[in-house]
Amino acid sequence: MPTYVYETIREDGQPGERFEVSQRMSDPVIEKHPVTGAPVRRVLTAPMVNTGAPREFSGGGGGGCGTACGCHGGGAMKN
Repeated sequence: MPTYVYETIREDGQPGERFEVSQRMSDPVIEKHPVTGAPVRRVLTAPMVNTGAPREFSGGGGGGCGTACGCHGGGAMKN
């Protein structure tokens, strides 16, 4: 189940507390904080992808993305 980030909306319209909620994609967007009842909005965030053990990549010339993918002439992967 995906985890979504929400934030409360202060009276002046500024963002407030952030919190996470696990929901189905088909569930409706939450409009009120589950505890306080304050108005909230969902925050768009980049997905977190766990690919296993961390790896370092060298920047190696070519101005690429720095990965071993070769998509932009980037450097080689370090072990």
